[in-house]
Amino acid sequence: MRFDLHIHTTASDGDLDPPDVVSAAVAGGLDVIAITDHDTAAAVEPARRAAVGTGLTVVSGTELSSTRDGREIHVLGYGMDPTAPALEAHRERACRVRLERMDRLVSALEREEGIRVELDQVLTAAGPNREMVGRPHLARVLVEEGHARNLPDAFDRYIADHRPAFVPTNLGDPVDAVRTLRSAGAVAVWAHPPMDRLGELLPELVEAGLQGLEVHRPESRPGHVRRLRKAARAHGLVTSGGSDWHNTRRNAALGVFWVGRSKIEPLAELLGIG
Repeated sequence: MRFDLHIHTTASDGDLDPPDVVSAAVAGGLDVIAITDHDTAAAVEPARRAAVGTGLTVVSGTELSSTRDGREIHVLGYGMDPTAPALEAHRERACRVRLERMDRLVSALEREEGIRVELDQVLTAAGPNREMVGRPHLARVLVEEGHARNLPDAFDRYIADHRPAFVPTNLGDPVDAVRTLRSAGAVAVWAHPPMDRLGELLPELVEAGLQGLEVHRPESRPGHVRRLRKAARAHGLVTSGGSDWHNTRRNAALGVFWVGRSKIEPLAELLGIG
């Protein structure tokens, strides 16, 4: 079986709506995907409806944002009820906080870099189906206006963590994100763990209820994979993997990267897959 357990749609900062993500996943030969939009699970049920009759399994998921010491820390949740009250409360707050944050990002760009962007331009770039507005939407505007060559360039020059115009999401601490996911019945997995924070933060997140680490990613270095798998064994955690797919400007086509069941067997069993 071919798994990709980290995919975004137009509900947050992906380019494809849920039915089109399903079509792309089927065309790419994937068997199991997780829809993991930022701070919302709104795309899960539309994706599941679109997958009926295709043979594709759609796992419910989300990716909650949090901040520690000015840095973004993301936690994936799998297998929960998308309408769980804890997630709904987080989604409502995140919609408001993310919009306020985008307003501050736009102001910071003008203040720090002399680049004027209108908030309405960012909302237009996000599209009519978005639940959450995020930095990739702003990056699109920066590219369209000629301030950056492409999305990675826009991030690297202006809005990545610790760049001149960066503003943290401030949706809470990663411990809060883990607890929110667990209270919603999700399997909580630390997304793309930064290696320089692993030893410091992991014990605290495990104590809060973290159950897994995202280990397998397209750009994963072998040394990092070994270290993450060792940390997972030491703390009794499952491992996960996915492409963190947003669009074909940032990623390869869906299905180019996939994770075999043998690499994530305990997680598959927790989720009742196959």
